[in-house]
Amino acid sequence: MAIELRVPPVGESVTEVQIGEWLKGEGQRVQRDETVVKIETDKVTVDLPAPVAGVIRQVRLKQGQTAAVGDVIGILDESAAEEPRAAAPAATNAPAATNAPAATNAPAATTLPPPSSGPQHDQAARDSIPPQGFARVMPSARRALKERGLKEGDVEPSGPGGRLLKEDVLRHDDVPRAPAPPPVVRAPSHSTDAEEIVAMSPFRRRVAERLLQAQSQAALLSTFNEIDMTAVMALRKQHQDAFLEKYSIKLGFMSFFVKAAIDALKLIPAVNAEIRGTDIVYKNHYDIGVAVGGGKGLAVPVLRDADTLGFAEVELAIADFGKRAKDNKLELAELQGGTFTISNGGIYGSLLSTPILNPPQSGILGLHAIQERPIALNGAVVIRPMMYVALTYDHRLVDGREAVTFLKRIKQCLEEPARILLEV
Repeated sequence: MAIELRVPPVGESVTEVQIGEWLKGEGQRVQRDETVVKIETDKVTVDLPAPVAGVIRQVRLKQGQTAAVGDVIGILDESAAEEPRAAAPAATNAPAATNAPAATNAPAATTLPPPSSGPQHDQAARDSIPPQGFARVMPSARRALKERGLKEGDVEPSGPGGRLLKEDVLRHDDVPRAPAPPPVVRAPSHSTDAEEIVAMSPFRRRVAERLLQAQSQAALLSTFNEIDMTAVMALRKQHQDAFLEKYSIKLGFMSFFVKAAIDALKLIPAVNAEIRGTDIVYKNHYDIGVAVGGGKGLAVPVLRDADTLGFAEVELAIADFGKRAKDNKLELAELQGGTFTISNGGIYGSLLSTPILNPPQSGILGLHAIQERPIALNGAVVIRPMMYVALTYDHRLVDGREAVTFLKRIKQCLEEPARILLEV
């Protein structure tokens, strides 16, 4: 029975997806609940499992093409779930003429040789049956072909009945090859050989739309400050071993900045607000988005009610986000509804930048690399680990004085971490 493979619902606001990698091609068997194809949205990648065991009979939409939720993208043949069985052998008194070659249009499954005197001979005869027009590829061989970028026709099969074995692929890979010709140096030209054109993924398209939306619909302005990280670094060093032993995770810098940002948001509520039409919506909850690098690019999962979380809970949540972002396993709901965002470009070496808002939020805090720099302190020049921080904000809602005050509060909390605990 033919089973339609349809694009599943992937979120309330998502109506269009892009077909990702097909893990199973036409003619390949698939087990129930085994992933057949990956579906890409602007936020997450979703695995589409096989509803039943069977064989992929048709791939209607290839990788890179777009589809709507509910569209049929492939056909799965459930009736082919079991390996086809050969026809029963003829009776023992069949005439010798049964040894004549079968007609060329007869199915291979009906070309078993006549019965023999023993089971071993029967098995050998079955193994010697010619393939159905091509080498039967064993699963391990198929994987080896894919890993090496080879096709079935590139490797000579040696298994029974023309089967292609993994050993054949490995043996082919060990065969000495003629050295590749030197690369051709092309002069600058308009040749399309010098370019590669690929479809923009839904994720990148969505990022582009959001960035343009932020720049066209908000009055963006950035202000800067710098923080002496000496106190935080000393506190981490003092308690790192105990923290790691108790919570099985290291104490990082991000939990300090999350706590400091919440403290500053309480002081300047407009940075945690949004403009909705002609109204200002002040939010009395603190859902902090934390930018993490993922397999598809930058993702911003949200720490819900971050003001209720302890340092260890923040560190554990961020570590979990980072791991699942690399595996494209973040859920759509985890990427929506933040009230404020923190982006740490410092882990990539950024010294100074102006982050862009994540609409409809009104503020984003950018963190940068920690560098030892000479500063004037109490009339003397000393070396301190310094970090630049930036706040990009919507000037329609947040005034310059409020933005500067916000960053000064961040600076106070990081240079005197006790303020976070005492809320002073």
